[in-house]
Amino acid sequence: MQTKSRKTKFTSFLLVVLGFALYLFINVPQSAYAMHIMEGFLPIGWAIFWWAAFLPFFFLGVRSLIKITKEHPELKIMLGLAGAFTFVLSALKIPSVTGSSSHPTGTGLGAVMFGPLPMSVLGSIVLLFQAVLLAHGGLTTLGANAFSMALSGPVVGYLIYRSMMKATGKQKWSIFMAAALADLTTYVVTSIQLALAFPAEHGGFVASFLKFGGIFAITQIPLAISEGILTVLIWNWLQAYSPKELTILQHKMKGASEL
Repeated sequence: MQTKSRKTKFTSFLLVVLGFALYLFINVPQSAYAMHIMEGFLPIGWAIFWWAAFLPFFFLGVRSLIKITKEHPELKIMLGLAGAFTFVLSALKIPSVTGSSSHPTGTGLGAVMFGPLPMSVLGSIVLLFQAVLLAHGGLTTLGANAFSMALSGPVVGYLIYRSMMKATGKQKWSIFMAAALADLTTYVVTSIQLALAFPAEHGGFVASFLKFGGIFAITQIPLAISEGILTVLIWNWLQAYSPKELTILQHKMKGASEL
């Protein structure tokens, strides 16, 4: 029995390593204008609007994180893992729309484990570090970037996971779809943000949205599929090496009540 458990853990670890190696090989970072929407690219009015739209969710997320860490301090390492996963994946970029780029987001895993509100904080911290340290994104556009990646993506990923678990009960398929659609949602929202700020001369918002969304889709659909697969591999690894923490999530965490 113990030998079988060790083999399962080794297999999970090997699959994660191979998955990361393949993922990094396919999605080699390239030079681009900026990751997310770059500094100064949005008109000041829209930059302020997206800050105002995002901040209420950020404060709710802070409250949620405080509650989690107080009631279950043993889950801090899982929160750190969710944040690190988001940081690593979103640090990969492929040139796309001028003033932005395509990249995986990594927010689906944390959304499945903890729900969307904690991810609004973790995701915005990731975006802040990237803007300050890596010159990816920007401070004036941080509200817009956080609204699309740290809020909209996790909300959709969480809702997809919950609804699919209720409908099918297939956990791995639910996690795959949650991660992939959280990724795609980020770019749908980003396309909306860019279209609102820069409507086309002919066709207005709709024409601009179709243009931005069509360009993003070329790179983002394959990225979303590969991110979904990698997230499932990470989940398998967590099941092999952190069953205690996942059990706590299963019974105590609102965002993971059906894991």
